[in-house]
Amino acid sequence: MRNFKSNKNIVFSCIFHVVWVTKYRKKYLGGDIEKRLKEICLEVSEELNFEIKEMECERDHIHLLIDIDPQLGVHKAVKRMKGRSSRLLRQEFAILRQRLPTLWTNSYFVCTVGGAPIAVIKQYIESQKERAAH
Repeated sequence: MRNFKSNKNIVFSCIFHVVWVTKYRKKYLGGDIEKRLKEICLEVSEELNFEIKEMECERDHIHLLIDIDPQLGVHKAVKRMKGRSSRLLRQEFAILRQRLPTLWTNSYFVCTVGGAPIAVIKQYIESQKERAAH
């Protein structure tokens, strides 16, 4: 059974699988850059009051499973995470400034998880790192 959340006037369960990629699919998301990216995404989730249930990076993209208030909206959350992470990561890591005009592409993928069990979606996201290693 799903866990429902509520705010002052609605009860909800809005869980999305979100993916976005680096500009030109450049493979820079690893090590300290990956660690800092995850920290930034968690900071944004705390500020905007949504939950990141799962988060995993491959070298050129990031997968997130987020549980978000529909009044906030997934677009606002993704826009804030992408914008802040691009700005801060490019400030903190010179290689990103030197090699890319911007960190992320303009687009992203989002889908609702619908009736799929959350454990299955989490397992899929976790398995992406292992799959990329092969």
